[in-house]
Amino acid sequence: MPASFSRLSRLRYSLLVLPLIAAIALAACSGDDAPEVSASEVVEHYADGVHHTYVLSLNSAVVMREAIHKFLDDPTPARLEGAKRSWLTARDDYGPTEAYRFYDGPIDNQEDGPEGQLNAWPLDESYVDYVEGNPNSGIINMVDEYPEITTGLLIELNEAGGEENVSTGWHAIEFLLWGQDMNSDGPGDRPIEDYTTNANADRRATYLTVVTDLLIDDLQAMVDAWAPGDSGNYRAEFLDLDTDEALVKIVTGIGELSRGELAGERMVVAYEARSQEDEHSCFSDNTVNDIIANAKGIQNVWLGDFGALVGPGIVDLVRQEDPELADQLTMEIAASVAYATAIPSPFDAHLIADLPNSDAGRRAVLTTIESLEDQTDKIVAAAEALGISINVT
Repeated sequence: MPASFSRLSRLRYSLLVLPLIAAIALAACSGDDAPEVSASEVVEHYADGVHHTYVLSLNSAVVMREAIHKFLDDPTPARLEGAKRSWLTARDDYGPTEAYRFYDGPIDNQEDGPEGQLNAWPLDESYVDYVEGNPNSGIINMVDEYPEITTGLLIELNEAGGEENVSTGWHAIEFLLWGQDMNSDGPGDRPIEDYTTNANADRRATYLTVVTDLLIDDLQAMVDAWAPGDSGNYRAEFLDLDTDEALVKIVTGIGELSRGELAGERMVVAYEARSQEDEHSCFSDNTVNDIIANAKGIQNVWLGDFGALVGPGIVDLVRQEDPELADQLTMEIAASVAYATAIPSPFDAHLIADLPNSDAGRRAVLTTIESLEDQTDKIVAAAEALGISINVT
């Protein structure tokens, strides 16, 4: 627990975090008499879990698309709020799938993986639409250069000329719903007139429709790639691998997400630079929930617990080789989820330039970062206990 917390902050922190860790640790240690599982059982259950999670994400994204279409059919403040709520729900369902990256699978292989179309960030707002001080910026307002907004155009323009030139995915949809976030204590507040009477309202609506449909297509591709019963998809290829090779991929996914991506790119960068532009879901102020969902994705894979689908996880294999390590890592992963849950929202409130590092919110962010970094060393050790080696940053 951070030493610089006030007495009241420490009490609140303990009441929230410690029971969560204890409950999960108790569940983890209760499996000492569990029957032995094989690596092939763990690998197959993982494939089932990946498919299950992508199905959940696709289904909630379809609901989001329906809410967006409803809003665009009759743009009212209430329907805009409904579209925003549906984005938040769908975003939370997508977050755990980030644990299925970093091993050249269908989501992020170099040839045709759609990860960059789905989740690229940070997004330069002026690449998509107007921003404060520049009412004519963005693809939407460049009528002469881009007379028709199409799926092909947005794919072509995504990250063209720079990593921040993001034109597709979750954050493009987020920006089109919320607009710029100019506050440190609340999300963006795009005016309803942007879809009724303001300049290029019709093009903005077309852009939102096209980019949402593209996101659905990309999620459907992930569902198909991991679907059972298809002898020609990635799942079949994955289950055909030597089990050690499959385990390397699985453990690499959670190891790389834990430190290099989540602790590093998604938290340390914004924390150290105190940059609102570098937080993950800056327009909607959903960044804390993003962090929690990513941390839970690691936990899901480790435990083999994908919500409605529970089975053998990496922890069961490690426990057969090193029970103490298995229980230690289970507790550390539970701690990182709990620490993430304890970060006060919004995340950008902890990025204010003159806020001291002793501030409770900044300490909560740093504690989560350190927890994720520390658990990664244990993930590497868990791989070694299984007789495999992983390379993570």
